[in-house]
Amino acid sequence: MRKEWNTVDILRHARHDWLNKIQLIKGNLDLNKTDRVKQLIEEIVIEAQQEAKLSNLKLPLFAALILTANWEAHPFQLEYEVINDPKVVNINDTLLADWTKSFFTSLHTAIDTFGDNHLSVSIETQKNGIRFFFDFSGIIKDNDVLQQFLDFNFSEQLTVKVLEFSQQELAIEVFMPLS
Repeated sequence: MRKEWNTVDILRHARHDWLNKIQLIKGNLDLNKTDRVKQLIEEIVIEAQQEAKLSNLKLPLFAALILTANWEAHPFQLEYEVINDPKVVNINDTLLADWTKSFFTSLHTAIDTFGDNHLSVSIETQKNGIRFFFDFSGIIKDNDVLQQFLDFNFSEQLTVKVLEFSQQELAIEVFMPLS
């Protein structure tokens, strides 16, 4: 399911995304919808700022996973936000990326492929570590798959706390202390 991205693949997808954004702006300019153009530009600026914040965390494996997630064939749309000004954190990037890949795989298996599924990831650096909030909304068709994943202890370096779990929502908090 997970594709290994090479430089050409990444550039192709990034170019495609940018062309889509430019076409939206151009189309709205042609329709003389300047307010919508301003809104689109503001959204692009915010997205670029979030990409920079994510990249500045110095978690290259995790950042690459998040930045390319919507290019994968996941049955969910991912959005993310780095809540505060990022501080470089010294945590196990490999462990975090492996846990996140496993979570994506479990989620992929457990949810309705044709549902309107969204996963929001909020990232908050703290003095003693980093906290992640994974908030899924959509249709969960197999709770057992997700429960088995959540029950598995990946590492003592990673604390997972379930905040909400129903047929339409899964909210979890993941904390990793500084190494």
